[in-house]
Amino acid sequence: MTDSDFSLTRGSALFAAGAQMRPIAFFFTAAFALAVSAASAGDYKAGSLDISDPWSRATPKGASVAAGYMKIKNNGPTPDRLISGSSDVAPRFEVHEMRMENGVAKMRQVTGGLEIKPGETVELKPGSLHAMFVGLKKPLSAGDRFKATLVFEKAGPVSVDYDVLAMGAEPSGSMPGMKMPGH
Repeated sequence: MTDSDFSLTRGSALFAAGAQMRPIAFFFTAAFALAVSAASAGDYKAGSLDISDPWSRATPKGASVAAGYMKIKNNGPTPDRLISGSSDVAPRFEVHEMRMENGVAKMRQVTGGLEIKPGETVELKPGSLHAMFVGLKKPLSAGDRFKATLVFEKAGPVSVDYDVLAMGAEPSGSMPGMKMPGH
């Protein structure tokens, strides 16, 4: 065997070993990417409540309100209520509901707090229940993030980050619903 034959054989062996390592490297890369995306998905815990994916939409210049959306799941044995909140984008936080009455969409503030029953998930989404940030200090722009604190009757306060999506956008994986400008 010549020196050049030895080099080719050793190179082929290294190539073969590298090819066998590729699935393992791919697995670890995929696992890492999944862990990072799960960590940045916006999931929060407060007592027995799981709050997932808080988001909002960009607002036009001059808008005084913005809506906030999320899912709240109660894993506990007793009901809880979202009773108030605050944010660094507006001085007032309210929970509103949209309802159809005689063919007309009507929006009203939820009084007494938003109940989350044991074992249930309440989804705040466009055209339905949603948080309102009233008295915006500046317009929200797609790609922004802002902090808010949700206050629950039993679980207490929890800080969350809202991702701001483009006007009219829906978070990935959601079904388009009734779209109301600014809500």
